[in-house]
Amino acid sequence: MTAHLKTSLVAALEAAASRAGMVLVSASESSDTQGEPTAVFELALPGSGPSARTLKLELSEAFDFDKPHLLPEMTAHLAAEARRLRNPRPDCYVTLHGLPLSFGRFGWPFHESTSGADTSLVHGEIHLQDGAESILHAKVAVSMTVTFRDVVPAPEQPFAEGFIYNAVRKTMDQGQLELVKSGNRQPVPLTTRYYSTKQKKFVFNDTTADQRKAFLATKLYWLSGVLGAGEPVWLLDPRDAQYLDTSLDELRASAGTLMAEGLLRLAPDAEYGSPTAKLMEHHHAYQARLAQTLESIKPSFNEEMRGGLTNM
Repeated sequence: MTAHLKTSLVAALEAAASRAGMVLVSASESSDTQGEPTAVFELALPGSGPSARTLKLELSEAFDFDKPHLLPEMTAHLAAEARRLRNPRPDCYVTLHGLPLSFGRFGWPFHESTSGADTSLVHGEIHLQDGAESILHAKVAVSMTVTFRDVVPAPEQPFAEGFIYNAVRKTMDQGQLELVKSGNRQPVPLTTRYYSTKQKKFVFNDTTADQRKAFLATKLYWLSGVLGAGEPVWLLDPRDAQYLDTSLDELRASAGTLMAEGLLRLAPDAEYGSPTAKLMEHHHAYQARLAQTLESIKPSFNEEMRGGLTNM
């Protein structure tokens, strides 16, 4: 580890993690896809044991987030990650169409396209997580245009991970990503259609109250009931609120409806909850919806893509 990494970036990250309610477990050097040095941090909740859930954060080694326009967003990111770490599967999310997915192996930060295109890319993988030994997955290449780059504070994980994950979920909803047993990297174009310049925010889906309630029920079923052994999951995740184009208050209202219907059991911390036996009785319906969605996202237009993406 270089002296620069020890004295500046580590100290700044450790202070930001402390403000967010986490502790720094380790810091090490690595490199991005173009060989540029990066710093990899492992964070955990205070008092966590050796087998505790941890957060991996990778930053450009030369990156300085301790700036007035970057620090608040970094602090908010880490605070949300601290809440997310309390989920039984912090790496997992559900889509509006009922797919439980894990996100991993994202190579931060963004790197410039080697094909000559004026775009920045980040590579990663999503895997189907249905509680079985599924090998269905998709390798993705998320591309950010020059125009879109102007609305991103920095092309680094804390400032981009949320909308990247939501763009992947949205692209999956549209049937433009296929979960396969093996295959080439699939494109996820990130353009200004996902950003409202008038509202100064990201926009992915227009949802109704019924859709938000169904989404939360699906999240409870898969992430707690199937994958989490009934452990509570975070109901008021701002990443989900962005994906659903809704507010945390509206998510709270959806949770209240589920509780009134006997489908949700709140934890002592009312921002978390687990499914009731009544909700888990809908096992066959959720499995059928999963099978239907998997069938529907087998696009017929991507045979050329199957042959290989040379520029990704």
